[in-house]
Amino acid sequence: MVRIGAFLVGLFFAGWLFISFLVGAYSYVTDPPAKTVEHEFHRDPKHVSFSFDGPFGKYDQQQLQRGFQVFKEVCSACHSLKFVAFRDLEALGYNEAEVKAIAKQWAIKTPDVDPATGEASSRDPVPADHFPKPFANNVAAAAANNNAIPPDLSLMTKARHHGPAYVYSLLTGFQAQPAELLKEFPDAKTPEGLHYNPYFANLNLAMAPPLTAEGQVTYGDGTKPTVDQMAQDVSAFLAWTAEPKLENRHAAGLGTVIFLLIATALAYLSYQNIWADKKKAA
Repeated sequence: MVRIGAFLVGLFFAGWLFISFLVGAYSYVTDPPAKTVEHEFHRDPKHVSFSFDGPFGKYDQQQLQRGFQVFKEVCSACHSLKFVAFRDLEALGYNEAEVKAIAKQWAIKTPDVDPATGEASSRDPVPADHFPKPFANNVAAAAANNNAIPPDLSLMTKARHHGPAYVYSLLTGFQAQPAELLKEFPDAKTPEGLHYNPYFANLNLAMAPPLTAEGQVTYGDGTKPTVDQMAQDVSAFLAWTAEPKLENRHAAGLGTVIFLLIATALAYLSYQNIWADKKKAA
């Protein structure tokens, strides 16, 4: 009796779910959701290739150094790298003396406390320090950026789908609003103080185009600093800040796959050897 009751209860809920599905499907077909400007005009990231793509990819140290230079001269005035320390730059090919010089010459000082008076002060960063934030707090950051708080970039390429390609697309995607957008969605005009970018989630962001002209940064290795090149380089650098151990992970993964292949082959050969006599007898 209990089983029959449980079956009937289950049948009731299954039937109710099925009816709900049919009602929902009918409503969707007869009254589909209205199209939104974001759905119509948002674009997926551009296709761009990096040296660290794929299971065998490795970082290009020259590109990472160029990307760090772009971050330093263009991005660091607004964005922070709170999870990265100056000494981590040694992984990019800088030696100890160069890292000390970079930290000491950093435009933003590290907050500190005067041990004699207990009052807040600041000092030159040292290699052990993380990159100091460009603003004292979120209120100051919003006040300086049209009420928008610039996000920390340490993990940006891990926080966004298609990571480095997203950053590259965003940096090179600023443009005027298409005429067809305003024709189809006249109320979607980019508000004053914002900038249209089809690669951003809601199409409009407070950040002005940071890379605007060729030669905005002068590369020491002779690479031509076009907007496209600078965008690629800083995207690669931010990929490294988010995943500095990527090469080790690739190497560990490759070693694991090789080990599993060898172990599988040995296991199969052992199986054949152990059961060989039994198979012959059968």
